[in-house]
Amino acid sequence: MAKELYYYTAGWCQPCQTLGPIMEKIGRQIPVRKQNIDYIDPGIIQAANVRNVPTVILTENGQEIKRFTGLRSEAQIITWLNEG
Repeated sequence: MAKELYYYTAGWCQPCQTLGPIMEKIGRQIPVRKQNIDYIDPGIIQAANVRNVPTVILTENGQEIKRFTGLRSEAQIITWLNEG
C-alpha cells in the first residue's frame, strides 16, 4: 500500500478554505482523502485524534507517519512530505 494524506477540514474554517485548493493540487502527486468533520462520524475524528482543523495526516500502510495542524503553503507541505 502507498502513502496517503488524510485532510480533516470544515466548511466554516477559513484556513481550511485556503488550504483546500492546495490539497487538491497535492492530490495529483499523492492520494488525499478529504474528511469534512461536519459530515463524518465523530468516532472517526476521535480515533484519528483530530482536535483542530485543518489537520493533515500522512499515513503509510494504514499507519500514521506524521501530521501537521494549521495552514501551510504548497511549498511547505511538499518540504514536509519529503522530510525524513
